[in-house]
Amino acid sequence: MTQLSTTMLGEILRHHQQDVLSEWMRLQLEGGAGRRDLISDSELRQQSREFLSALAAAVASGERIESSSWTPVREVLARVSEMRARQGFSTSDTATFIFSLKQPLFTQLQTAVSDPAVLARELWTTSALLDKLGLYTAESYQKNRDEIILRQSHEMLELSTPVVTLFDGILALPLIGTLDSARTQIVMENLLQRIVETGSSIAILDITGVPTVDTLVAQHLLKTVAAARLMGADCIISGIRPQIAQTIVHLGVDLNAVTTKATLADALNTALRRRGLTVVKSPAGPSPAAPPSAPAV
Repeated sequence: MTQLSTTMLGEILRHHQQDVLSEWMRLQLEGGAGRRDLISDSELRQQSREFLSALAAAVASGERIESSSWTPVREVLARVSEMRARQGFSTSDTATFIFSLKQPLFTQLQTAVSDPAVLARELWTTSALLDKLGLYTAESYQKNRDEIILRQSHEMLELSTPVVTLFDGILALPLIGTLDSARTQIVMENLLQRIVETGSSIAILDITGVPTVDTLVAQHLLKTVAAARLMGADCIISGIRPQIAQTIVHLGVDLNAVTTKATLADALNTALRRRGLTVVKSPAGPSPAAPPSAPAV
């Protein structure tokens, strides 16, 4: 963008900022961009006022939009975009925050400028300026939104890989769904952390909830087993269904160094034996007490 030639825009922002703000607020609220279900009128007004003040100072500098004079404007838009990404605004609603400012500014320019040539130049420069700021706002919003989605996805992965203590020294990690590289890393981190915290010597990886096992999934499991062994814990893989067993054999994946069991119960029994423990059925409890007999007459 060339050096700004917005003499009249600067005058309007300096002398008629309150009028512009009032009209801009009305348009935002009437057009739905205000989203009263997500943001209060006072908060919207504060954001709008803050942006107009930063815009007035930047326009008065006469510098290019890429210059440091426009840094406060970009910072305001970045904050607005971040807040709206967290509040649940859409990309369109967020961009409209800037685009809805065109009409109040155009109205003020048409009132202030009588020369058609000058008016056309001012309208074009102002429109191009707001278009650039609107695109910057949309891009900033999308970046913040992507970061939020990525963080939420990571949190969901952590919640979907709980490590539970089955018995003293025995951990279990039930896996449900697809086991990809990203999730394998989280599985490893959670499992190793719990091994350190509990000092457990045995970890059961239950894949009953894993729909399919291919070469990649098998390699991920072996990496997890190897990492646990480095921490001093042996692993047992449970949930080996007939279909999975056939697939593993067909793929030629070597699981000979890993103990595998069909069910979690079988894996737990094996783990208990390794710990020198045995589960026995307790004797039947005492029968319910008989009702007291009637006193002898």
